[in-house]
Amino acid sequence: MTLQEVVLCATAPQALGSGSGAIVFHDVQTGTSLASFKQSSSAPHCTSFVETRDGQGGFILAAQQDKSILNVYNFQKDQLAFKIVLPERLSCIALDNAGSFCAGGTAQGRIYLWEVASGILYNSWDAHYRHVNVLKFTHDGAALISGSDDSGVSVWSVARLVDNDAQNELPTPYCTLSDHTLPVKDIICSLGAFPTCRLLTASLDHSVKIWDLSSQSLLTTFHFPKPILSAVWDITERSFFAASPDGSIYQVNLFRQRTEKHAGQTIEAVGGAGVSDIIRVADEDSNSRKRLISVDQPITVLTISLTSSLLLVGTATGLIHIYDIASHQLLRTISTHKGMSISHLTTMLKPPDLVGHISLSLNLGSSADAKDIIPIRPVVPFHRMKDSKAREAHEVAMMLPVQDETPGGIPSAYDYPEADFQRDHAFFVQPNAIGTSEASSARVAELEAEVENLREQLGKAKGINDVMWETVVQKIMTQEKQKAAVEGQNATVPGEGEDENDVERPRKKGKKTESKK
Repeated sequence: MTLQEVVLCATAPQALGSGSGAIVFHDVQTGTSLASFKQSSSAPHCTSFVETRDGQGGFILAAQQDKSILNVYNFQKDQLAFKIVLPERLSCIALDNAGSFCAGGTAQGRIYLWEVASGILYNSWDAHYRHVNVLKFTHDGAALISGSDDSGVSVWSVARLVDNDAQNELPTPYCTLSDHTLPVKDIICSLGAFPTCRLLTASLDHSVKIWDLSSQSLLTTFHFPKPILSAVWDITERSFFAASPDGSIYQVNLFRQRTEKHAGQTIEAVGGAGVSDIIRVADEDSNSRKRLISVDQPITVLTISLTSSLLLVGTATGLIHIYDIASHQLLRTISTHKGMSISHLTTMLKPPDLVGHISLSLNLGSSADAKDIIPIRPVVPFHRMKDSKAREAHEVAMMLPVQDETPGGIPSAYDYPEADFQRDHAFFVQPNAIGTSEASSARVAELEAEVENLREQLGKAKGINDVMWETVVQKIMTQEKQKAAVEGQNATVPGEGEDENDVERPRKKGKKTESKK
């Protein structure tokens, strides 16, 4: 199977009631339309999907902008699977990466949380005072982040939201990020497990802020000359792009090159000083002009390709512009949806079970057999009210693929033969006390004999070491004695020019001293 990157976009009519949009797959290299799912008109942040993986097919959810309906689509069928009637019209939705939970926000500031496989409404609460604009799950699905017109950003722990013991209590956020002054329009969560990941928020107050969730603190504020409606963050966190409604896209690099006298050229991070750290991005700055992309059309959504080399820009006129990030050159434009508005834009690998493009590696006779090889992931109509009895008694079907061997014929590390299992089970659960005691005694005797042998060997080694030491000491002492003797002989021989009386004089003094004594 050849990996192919595709673009998933959602369109909506520019004016309510003027037609119906669609959800379409495009080839990112050619712009060719690969598949289309019709009868959908979703606003920005109202489309979410789960990719095909773990042996189950992917699906798409689209909240309709003019009614309280949620459309469900499967990759294997280009028609609407079914519609879900919601408690009220949603202003944004989000799915976690595993496809376990779906969250929806409303214009009144309320948030709903459903389990996808059972449809149970786990929680619904008043999270904000005003319109909820965007919802995002962290990459591990442990937290839900919400942004609202009340300028607040709240981080909610999913474990607390689904806790049965806390169903009658008003959920409290893990933390609230309240440094914005105008509505928050976009949220991007970096890679990493919660709460070690970072958060990027874009607002109409002309700012984009980067937060550290582990310390619940603001790292840096980037101030722009125009309101920011949409943003996208490079997966490596090297840079991000921020778009204003008038068609200006600003590239902000989070690392810069610095030249020092002794260290030469070094790379350092930009910002990170906290609340007081405000970096202004101005249009008149020469460096800012180099990082500015002018589209001259209202921008609705941004995304970056999987290779981080292409920037995809969706406009309110239905055009999708593809730019090269390194050179800012416009490579191609997808104009299939001209006259509509692009409400959602993302890139992904082409699903192997995509309708009309079933992978040949699946060995299928027809596209109708795809559901037998890759079954459809279960999606159940969502409940409209909380039901404690259903929550306690519900069952969720999970598919566990059976794999005797890993790809390539390598046995799995988790293979456990039956005979080995029974032997280990008998050893730990039903040990033989007598046999264990005898084995322990024999082991103790063996260890004692080994210790005695080691002591004997140690004694021999010490004896050899003592003999070597005495030999070396005796040799050195003999050499010192011989050297002293030679020096003594040289000292007794009188030198030339010396008076014999001078030599004899000390001897006479010595005799006198003895006689006095």
